[in-house]
Amino acid sequence: MDYEIKKPEGNNIKATIDLPSSKSISNRVLIMNALSERPARLGHIAQCDDTDVMVKALESDGTHVDIGAAGTAMRFLTAYYSQQPGTHTITGSERMRKRPIKILVDALNEAGANIGYVGEEGFPPLIIKGGKLRGGHIELDSSVSSQYISALMMVAPTMEQGLELELKGKLVSLPYILMTKQLMEQFGAKVSMEGNTVKIAPQKYTAKDMDVESDWSASSYWYEIAALAEEQEIRLPRLYNPSVQGDSQIANLFRPLGINTTFEGDTVKLTKTGTPVAHYEENLVEQPDLAQTFVVTCCMLGTTFRFSGLGNLKIKETDRIAALINEMAKLGYVVTEPEDGVLAWDGKRCEPATDLQIATYEDHRMAMAFAPVCLRNGSIKIANAQVVSKSYPLYWEDLKKAGFEVK
Repeated sequence: MDYEIKKPEGNNIKATIDLPSSKSISNRVLIMNALSERPARLGHIAQCDDTDVMVKALESDGTHVDIGAAGTAMRFLTAYYSQQPGTHTITGSERMRKRPIKILVDALNEAGANIGYVGEEGFPPLIIKGGKLRGGHIELDSSVSSQYISALMMVAPTMEQGLELELKGKLVSLPYILMTKQLMEQFGAKVSMEGNTVKIAPQKYTAKDMDVESDWSASSYWYEIAALAEEQEIRLPRLYNPSVQGDSQIANLFRPLGINTTFEGDTVKLTKTGTPVAHYEENLVEQPDLAQTFVVTCCMLGTTFRFSGLGNLKIKETDRIAALINEMAKLGYVVTEPEDGVLAWDGKRCEPATDLQIATYEDHRMAMAFAPVCLRNGSIKIANAQVVSKSYPLYWEDLKKAGFEVK
């Protein structure tokens, strides 16, 4: 379904928005809870496609699992089923079957798993013959996806020898690995991280009741809205400070774009502070999911930029670097990739598309990052707008609540 989004009257936003719960936290604690001898109560689990498939898979016998487009579920469940008795097949959408998983499969097989490929080597679908994992010392390329590391870490306590994971190459998305470590420790599992080595001894998880906090990644679109609106008063409840979520850094990262963050208990209040910087440079290697938000916001504000550390965007739901370059060109902005993993804009413009519609490439973040463009363009058309269900199903309803017209 295609949507047209129009800006609120007067370009003035006043709203309190209940963001979705963090799917990153939800997906991790669901795995740990399933590995605990006595599962606990998990409150405010995310209600979205990525987490729904995880819940359904863990409640099933795991014989045949289709996780759709949920990359996190594919990585985490591959590790989980590798130590669950029985034969399991796990597959996904057409895009998922093109997303590499060989690094994780090789590591698990080295640890004693029995995982094979149904089709092309290195890609889902997978066939997993689960059983007790040996563990031991494993080397892993850490430059591709932090989810491989998190998947291995979470099943490590069940391994006979535990796990000593030596990380090779440039580490991406470190905050997500630290999130996994902190949540494992909340569930009673000790994790040692020294330099590029992660050590986890054989041990038992002790699940504890917990409520999942709101999603800092989802807050980014409201930071973008705050930056592009003429006037705004936006409050976002259940965002914690400090937070285990690496994307909580958005509170600092949006300051140069004129938005200040005030914590009122567990509620964030966004305030305009002045003129955005003329040029913005930032390494987003630890916050790659914010790239689309920053690229769109900066172009709309007229702020030139150079964002580095984005190499792994090419293996996300789509090649996000190519998608951003294509769709910003429709809006009249010449965004380039001057070198691998870098997105830049030097102010160069091009002729915008006449019948403008933003393609979303089956990527939820494309839809959500481009919708606020209407605050500067009056309106924007978004193709296949339902893709937001992957992480933020009520996004369009929340825009309506804030005064946007969505049809």
